[in-house]
Amino acid sequence: MLQAGDRAPDFSLPAQDGKTYSLEDFVDHTLILFFYIKDNTPG
Repeated sequence: MLQAGDRAPDFSLPAQDGKTYSLEDFVDHTLILFFYIKDNTPG
């Protein structure tokens, strides 16, 4: 499990514009990743 301050593992995901983006695409940029719990679950 990742902890605050850990580097995220490289991954890629499709975006709304149809392109696939990877963390590698943002190496020289500040990037904020936001994760939230699954909808309709306690917590």
